[in-house]
Amino acid sequence: MLRIRLRRVGKKKQPMYRIVVADSHAPRDGAFVEALGYYHPLDNPSTVVLDADRARHWLDKGAQPSDRVAKILAIENIAEIPAKLKTRIALGEQRAREAAAKPKEASPAPAAAAAAAPPPAAAPPPTAEAPPAEETPTAGAQAAPAEPAAEAPAAEETPTEEAAEG
Repeated sequence: MLRIRLRRVGKKKQPMYRIVVADSHAPRDGAFVEALGYYHPLDNPSTVVLDADRARHWLDKGAQPSDRVAKILAIENIAEIPAKLKTRIALGEQRAREAAAKPKEASPAPAAAAAAAPPPAAAPPPTAEAPPAEETPTAGAQAAPAEPAAEAPAAEETPTEEAAEG
């Protein structure tokens, strides 16, 4: 089956297309039967040059246009847009209108990402020597560390006393 479709030419990020008649099984930029014109989508407005007589000739012989070429042919008044393509275009326009009318909300993605993230690192598990983090020491337990601190100055006085005596 023959298709009228676009064959990409041009540099990277600067697409230009040739409108060609090619076998439907041939690669996009592969062999073709006849070149009918070209399409430059980046021009403002887009540039389309097409041999209308040859396009009609191939359509009469049964060549099927791709979706984009069908739109181009309709714009150039060479052929009508097929019914199945009209339906797809209408659905696409409807989705675009719905997307434009829908108010932009705060996306739940950040909240979902925060929920999916692992919890922050907690305190290390209690060891046998240290009391668990949940237990709060009582007043008597606080006095116990204070006593060794009181002993420390006494230990310091001992060497100084020995030095003074000696």
